[in-house]
Amino acid sequence: MTATTAYHIAALDVGTTYLRCFVLDENCTVKGSAADAVELLNPQPGYFEIEPEGLWRKIIKVITESIRNARLTPADITCLTISTQRCTFLTWNHQTNEYYHNFITWKDLRADALVEQWNSSCSLRAMNGFFYALYMLTRNARFLAGSVLKLMNGQVTPRLLYEIAHNKRLQQALREKKARLELLDSWILYKLRSGNGLDPDVEHITDITSSTATGLYDPFTLSWSPLARWMFGIESSILPRVVDNSYKNFGHVHPAAFGPSWGDTKIPIAASISDQTAAMWGSQCFATGNVKVTMGTGAFLNLVTGLECKAVISGMYPLVAWQLTHKNKQRDTIYCIEGAAHDFGTVVTWAQSCGLFETPADTADIAQSVPDTNDVYFMPAFSGLGPPVNDYRAASGFIGMTPSTTKAHLVRALLESIVFRVVQLIESAEKETSQKLKIIKVDGGVSRNDFVCQFLADASGLCVERAECSESSIMGATFLAGLNHGIWHTLDDLKRFRHVERIFKPQPKLYEIIASRMQKWSRAIERFSGWY
Repeated sequence: MTATTAYHIAALDVGTTYLRCFVLDENCTVKGSAADAVELLNPQPGYFEIEPEGLWRKIIKVITESIRNARLTPADITCLTISTQRCTFLTWNHQTNEYYHNFITWKDLRADALVEQWNSSCSLRAMNGFFYALYMLTRNARFLAGSVLKLMNGQVTPRLLYEIAHNKRLQQALREKKARLELLDSWILYKLRSGNGLDPDVEHITDITSSTATGLYDPFTLSWSPLARWMFGIESSILPRVVDNSYKNFGHVHPAAFGPSWGDTKIPIAASISDQTAAMWGSQCFATGNVKVTMGTGAFLNLVTGLECKAVISGMYPLVAWQLTHKNKQRDTIYCIEGAAHDFGTVVTWAQSCGLFETPADTADIAQSVPDTNDVYFMPAFSGLGPPVNDYRAASGFIGMTPSTTKAHLVRALLESIVFRVVQLIESAEKETSQKLKIIKVDGGVSRNDFVCQFLADASGLCVERAECSESSIMGATFLAGLNHGIWHTLDDLKRFRHVERIFKPQPKLYEIIASRMQKWSRAIERFSGWY
């Protein structure tokens, strides 16, 4: 980067609740931004969908408005970078633009009965046993991972199987070899690069950090898993080709995607990355042992395990954190383990809709207005309970209410419960990696809540670090694009852009008190277990 060159990176982030586009300069200063809500459709209980063309119009809108807000023109944009939610997919005929269904999001539970059926089937138990026998013979970590393999609602696999079983138009298209699967990133890349379908021959690609969480991808072999075809009949030919995070052939945004106002401007696409990897990069979790917790719609803990793809058995799972190819053609694949609590921000949103408070910003003061929950506990299990509990039929609810229970007790119980779920993930990660963590980097909307961050520090006994910028996904996607485009050259060049706003330090005198409360909360899990 020369001192006289001005760079402007447009960073698009498509999340579960909002989509945003920020325009940042070479100093990572935000020059302009635009945002819009993602319209989440709920056609029947447990179904969570996004209508694709409506989403596309909003993507065009926020990119265009962010550039205008920055008082720039499309020609002033150096490159575009993309961050997307994972495991949200659709199937379509890209040649005719016929969609066989809406985007089915990662929160969707339509395949819940199928997941239960598969996970209790003799076929899966036999496969688990076979892999465990192979592990005992070879001590290969890949086979240990296979010995505990189960379907999960958050993966693409069960929801795709459900659609194949129930969607007759999709069945016919698969027979005629006209259908293909799009992850959210591959669909956005196609629409941008093809000019919204003007060039249907644009390559069908997805980034490795989006593919790795689908349940169809094997992080040990770095390829689509043959189990998808052997066990489920899903042909890899309908899946996009997987590319690494240094991919040089993304090409550019086709100006036709944005209409006449863009003229012949062709903005290079510098990077595509999943939201959780983007958050890792935005939090600068580059070293083995670094851990971040994203507190958004769900809570996602990612612990970097370096060059080792670690087999885990607690319900957490190994993923490709990122993959970079260097100038000397050497390719480095960095792994992580991940655990998720799918109900985090959703609990806060639900409580707000029930009238427990006016805005989420009020919750910290409300929770701190009482010394404890008065022995009231909440179970945040709208989507069941993930690792290490792994009970996806658990129910949500309060327990322990008495006539002396106040609204403040309920709000505090809600916030404590979502923190307890994160503490469970932290303890599982420590157990799986045989290491004691020292600091947790947090990001996401809920991380702006001081009570949640301090209670997490007190309950875990760890320091909780919060950056000044809460937009970790935007920052991470920007960092990767800047490296790929040559604006910056090394990870060390990025360190100057991270500014810590506050470190929440644990208060040792509270640890045993909170541990006792969490133990009682853990006992309450039994009351809500297996309800559905």
